[in-house]
Amino acid sequence: MNFKSSNESATIFTELMIPSYANFGGKVHGGILLSLMDKVAYVVATKHSAAYCVTVAVEGVEFINPVEVGELISVKAMVNYVGNTTMIIGMRVESLNPKTGVVKHTNSCYFTMAAKDDQGKLMQVPGLEINNEKHLRRFAEGKALKEFSKAKRKMLKSDLNHLSVEELKVQLKAEKVLFASDL
Repeated sequence: MNFKSSNESATIFTELMIPSYANFGGKVHGGILLSLMDKVAYVVATKHSAAYCVTVAVEGVEFINPVEVGELISVKAMVNYVGNTTMIIGMRVESLNPKTGVVKHTNSCYFTMAAKDDQGKLMQVPGLEINNEKHLRRFAEGKALKEFSKAKRKMLKSDLNHLSVEELKVQLKAEKVLFASDL
């Protein structure tokens, strides 16, 4: 089996946040940041796998601090975990105010990317060479995230689907919900 280190595909992407990226509140729209993160995840996954890659899941997106127009954002990303055909890309986004020099941690998230061959079929990705304790911990966190994601999908697909409408209503009685009379 072929192995690569995270450092071989690690990427830092920096872009100026321009006025057209602003939302109605005057801050950079979260969708702009997600789009940039998706592109960076593709770059990292493609560099690691040497293949075309697609986004499978976005996990744990956190918007920690707003990004202002005029700031420079840097998306720092690397492969944290590899499975058979997928990779989990860990990302940290920081903004820099070029006038004041203040750096803010704005976002963190994980993108699961899958590698595909020329026929569009999933293909095996290289293993991950672990060089230090930080990378070892990130790999273990990625494995836990993969297991959590599988359990979450299973729960959403099966655990709730077997309940009747009346059982769901009882379960949700204490929530902020008003049931239509014809439900």
